[in-house]
Amino acid sequence: MLHLRIIAPADRTAQVTTLLSETVGTTHLVVLEGAARDPEGDLVLCDVAREAGDELLTRLRATGLDEVGAISVDGIDLSLSSRADRAEEDAPGEGVDAVLWESLSEATHEESRLTLTYLTFLTVATMLAACGVLSDSAVLIVGAMVVGPEFGPLAGVCTGLVRRAPRLLWRSLAAVLVGFPVAMLLTGGFSVLMDALGVFEYGDFARPHPMTDFIWKPDPLSFVVALLAGVAGIVSLTSAKSGALVGVAISVTTVPAAANAALALSYGNLTETGGSFLQLLVNLAGIVLAGTLTLLGQKLFWAYQRRQRTT
Repeated sequence: MLHLRIIAPADRTAQVTTLLSETVGTTHLVVLEGAARDPEGDLVLCDVAREAGDELLTRLRATGLDEVGAISVDGIDLSLSSRADRAEEDAPGEGVDAVLWESLSEATHEESRLTLTYLTFLTVATMLAACGVLSDSAVLIVGAMVVGPEFGPLAGVCTGLVRRAPRLLWRSLAAVLVGFPVAMLLTGGFSVLMDALGVFEYGDFARPHPMTDFIWKPDPLSFVVALLAGVAGIVSLTSAKSGALVGVAISVTTVPAAANAALALSYGNLTETGGSFLQLLVNLAGIVLAGTLTLLGQKLFWAYQRRQRTT
């Protein structure tokens, strides 16, 4: 269930309460007249089944309420109410499958900004991966994958394409297209410094790395894994099961590939540099393609559900 907190001008309250009452899946309607001070108006509270939430938010925004009042949405972890149970039963579909497009846009909006924090996490992850390559440590590689924040902007690209939101799309692309080169440049400098200090050695880089050679050797399976990760990542975002994002993070070698490219370039190994860069592009393309198609599929599915309910 979702909890809606609405501030409505007094002359809009009747319209809002009528809309809420007519929406299948809503319950626990409360109206506190004159309770709101900034902006002034009435406070309207209600709960709605998650699977009915997106349509309700769309209809509320269509009234212009977000311009003259406010709409806030919170998730409800526990609701002990027979009315809530009936609301969930009446609403079409399953809550876990529902997509809240406004929530998705807001989440990707926050995660897709090119900020100092984003660049710091991406750079640190890339440097960790470079250490993992030199030591041929799968543990460090996995750690670098988990630290990497790149899925946020990639999800932003997918959302921007599907929702036709150019500002979100270009902001997300900027985070990817600027973030990775900056992280790779700083990791290259880090590698040169570590080599000068005797921490990194060319001999460690040149010797066989059976645990990490996959990073710079892209193959069809790399693209397949990226596709699967893109699907899992987007579904985890739209279904609010964010724990699955950890699994997505450690399944795709975006950050390790970027690290190996920077490391190989610092040692003048153009073969590994090219292979690593290609691996990076394959993974980024696979995630974006699969994520976009997944969102399109979800959009079509819920549009079909609405048509079925109205016929």
